[in-house]
Amino acid sequence: MALNPAAYGMYSQNVPLNDVVHTLNQAGFENEDICMMLSPTHPIAQLIRDASLFNSEREANASTAGLIGWLSEFGAVMIPTVGFFIRSQAFFHALMVARDTAAFCGNSSTLVGLGFSDDEADRFEGELRHLGVLVYVSCSESARISWACEVLRHTGAREASTLRETNSLSTTAAA
Repeated sequence: MALNPAAYGMYSQNVPLNDVVHTLNQAGFENEDICMMLSPTHPIAQLIRDASLFNSEREANASTAGLIGWLSEFGAVMIPTVGFFIRSQAFFHALMVARDTAAFCGNSSTLVGLGFSDDEADRFEGELRHLGVLVYVSCSESARISWACEVLRHTGAREASTLRETNSLSTTAAA
């Protein structure tokens, strides 16, 4: 069950996420409509994992606090084995489909909750664990999903596609 029609893009770990988000914002997509899933080996995951209230380095604390604040602006951010931030009630309900599983954060059930088929969810889970970032953009208007997909391609997604309300994948294209 997809939230709304949506577009998604798969990126390598070295993509500057702030540039992707900035481009999406300029194209008219709000942060609350964006869900990101990051590999546990992503540099952001390491910063979140190392965050500590008891760290005596003020600059490191300020930098980490800024990063956490930025991540908290999105509809949802999931980092398997590390944690998650969910701001949007719509993403909360979709992602809670996996709440009873041992590895809630970022398993394939979480992706199914976003509207991916079981096969696609399994494939992306494997890719996300090691290779990169999935950026998912929920579109309240069906006409905007093609635009979101084009923006994701333009920002360097190595794969970009759309999810329709019927849970079928269409317009798959490798970028």
